[in-house]
Amino acid sequence: MKEKTMIQTDRRLTALYRFPNPGKPKLMLIHGNASSSAFFFPVIEKLAEHFDIAAPDLNGFGDTESSPVHSPTALHDWAEDIDALAEKLGFERFALLGWSLGGGVVMRYAINHPDKLTHLILLSPMSPYGFGGTRADGTPYDEKGWGSPGGFANPAFIEKLKEQDRGEDPMAARGVLEKSLFANGWPFDKAYQDLFVDELLKIRLGEDYYPGDYVPQAAFPYVLPGTRGISNALAPQYANVSAIAEISPKVPILWIRGDKDTLVSDQSYSDLATLGMLNIIPGYPGAEVFPPQPMVAQTRNVLEKYRENGGRFEEKVFENCAHASHLEKPDDFVEEMKAFIGV
Repeated sequence: MKEKTMIQTDRRLTALYRFPNPGKPKLMLIHGNASSSAFFFPVIEKLAEHFDIAAPDLNGFGDTESSPVHSPTALHDWAEDIDALAEKLGFERFALLGWSLGGGVVMRYAINHPDKLTHLILLSPMSPYGFGGTRADGTPYDEKGWGSPGGFANPAFIEKLKEQDRGEDPMAARGVLEKSLFANGWPFDKAYQDLFVDELLKIRLGEDYYPGDYVPQAAFPYVLPGTRGISNALAPQYANVSAIAEISPKVPILWIRGDKDTLVSDQSYSDLATLGMLNIIPGYPGAEVFPPQPMVAQTRNVLEKYRENGGRFEEKVFENCAHASHLEKPDDFVEEMKAFIGV
């Protein structure tokens, strides 16, 4: 299997998979939370036949040089790491794909540097309003910023990460990845499963990384986002990238999602409100006070505003796919990418 390359940028020593293909459209792939650039295998090898590809590990993940994640500016910081890498690689203008958390990162990049993009691809992206605690129009339910804080991470999962557990326990990396990413179990053999497990276990842990710190409170949802770490970077008071609707120049946007995604949906199983409705978290104040965040609807609403402002977007729904539709239907995914970018 191809090895990662290490490149020193003006910001940090960055690990990436590099598939050079001179003369082909330049494409950068940005991974999501609790993963790394390796989570684009094996479809990245199919894409490499048609694109000039770079896929880096973000700060806090994989093999990239790490520094503490400052939650209020994390999306901006990750975006500027991408820009530093693009400059080092000579990617003056390129297509940019972001998956899950990476979707928020690339939307921030598009806000910061719209002139450098030829195309933007949002793959099961987080809502443009952050994760948790907002109404359909993005308004927070509570001024304290109810969302998805560091204190909400499952302690059993964190403990298994600390133990570097590569086994079959349902709360260890292998079981959590299978359950959260795929609609029908692992779509490939054990070699790639092992790669994903090994790469997830490289995630930096603790209050400055994953999951981060938190602020306890007596009533539901019992924890509020802190200011340190990866999970807090998704909180609505920090992660609002709805200004994507206003960028200029406009770049074509492709939004791909799976119809069975339970992580990013209008009733996400990672949303405190959804878990409250299911009586998994006690003390839920009710859907009138705190309904589940309509993540998919929010993304569509923001992209519709983008269209009203003169932009163009396409929405593609992959049937019988969950959060990793690029891996569940790799051939369909590659064909959509080729058609969108014009290869």
